[in-house]
Amino acid sequence: MNITLKGFGALPRTALRAALPLFGSATAVAAVAAVAAVTLVAPAPAHAAASSAADPALVQRGAYLAQLGDCAACHTAPKGKPFAGGLPMNTPMGRIYTTNITPDTQTGIGGYTEADFARALREGVAKDGHNLYPAMPYPSYAKVNDADVKALYAFFMHGVDPVQQANRETDIKWPLNMRWPLKFWNMAFLDKTAYRDKPGKDAAWNRGAYLAQGLGHCGSCHTPRGVAFQESALDESGSAFLSGALLDGWFASNLTGEHNAGLGRWSDEDLRAFLKTGANRHASAFGSMTSVINNSTQHMSDADVAAVSAYLKSLAPAGGNGASPYTYDPQATKVSLDRPANDAGARVYTAYCMHCHGVDGRGFAPMLAPLAGNPNLLAKDPSSLINVTLNGTEDLVINGVPSPFPMPGFAAVLDDQQIADVLSFVRAGWNNGAPAVGAAEVAKLRQSTRAAR
Repeated sequence: MNITLKGFGALPRTALRAALPLFGSATAVAAVAAVAAVTLVAPAPAHAAASSAADPALVQRGAYLAQLGDCAACHTAPKGKPFAGGLPMNTPMGRIYTTNITPDTQTGIGGYTEADFARALREGVAKDGHNLYPAMPYPSYAKVNDADVKALYAFFMHGVDPVQQANRETDIKWPLNMRWPLKFWNMAFLDKTAYRDKPGKDAAWNRGAYLAQGLGHCGSCHTPRGVAFQESALDESGSAFLSGALLDGWFASNLTGEHNAGLGRWSDEDLRAFLKTGANRHASAFGSMTSVINNSTQHMSDADVAAVSAYLKSLAPAGGNGASPYTYDPQATKVSLDRPANDAGARVYTAYCMHCHGVDGRGFAPMLAPLAGNPNLLAKDPSSLINVTLNGTEDLVINGVPSPFPMPGFAAVLDDQQIADVLSFVRAGWNNGAPAVGAAEVAKLRQSTRAAR
């Protein structure tokens, strides 16, 4: 049986996926990926599930759920075979490598029963009993229901080609590489309860909550961390949930109803367009979110996109910059751009940015991102702006077609002060009113991102 899927291509880099546990455990990064069409062929009977016939409909459903979970992003290395692992992930303690989750019996998960698979997915415990780093977001996957776990298991056992590729040991040095402290981290922070529908909410809202909190694991990136690097909230009952968080040199955006840095000005149509295409009239995806669009959300059914949008749009405002609601005003910025010689940031903007983003700061959305009122410009933390200006971003690839105008990197062209100047200019411009960026902030991120490559 052959199953042709989109979205499981070789992935060039990762973005932080989950928490740094107590006593030397690790954070992780999620991948930024190019999307490709890949044919996944059911393997010959050589694994734990081979004795039972595969239900094609169940395998196909599992394939879809694997896309929702963005499994390919972390478990496929650049130029590697799908789900064979080996993708490096940089952590404060050292580098770790993703594991082989193909049904190979020697090096993958071919020896896993469905119960073994469920325990690894939802509790972070491998078949042999060792604890997984929460690089795999099992605190979110704990909410996945039994029916979906069954479908995922069917897909990974019957819809993925087995690859014999040994897992690579982490680069974390002893004693920080010991995993037994993860048992205590799990005792403190892992809620093993599957998602339950909330009374008083309709089916679409509950479906969106289930996807965002569970397989979509939005909180792994978009929720701030506590003192033990656990997510500060796991659902909408906590005010910090999805209010934005710094991870691996990027600031994962605020997804609450906050007016300036969140989704408060986005319509339901805006949010659906962003999830399906990575761009709308307010912003474009970059950095880690490019992988999510390329490998996951663009493949969601219209009903699931609508459900996630309904859920996110229901979240109360949280986080943000504390400023008055944004209103567009181009006058002062236009004056500066008419006479850029008197403003260092305006000089850099006219030379390198204006042709794409415009004098009015509105760009040519959705092809070229607007800067005026863009939530990423209005966020308190400028890390994403610094990172994307230094390093650019990977292509959005929608329905197999790469974006014609990806953001290029300027690390080799502009020095730290020039980048600080132009980012300060655009964060203040068009009435954005966000704080200035310092050259030291740029230098720090330049060094850390260079070291991570």
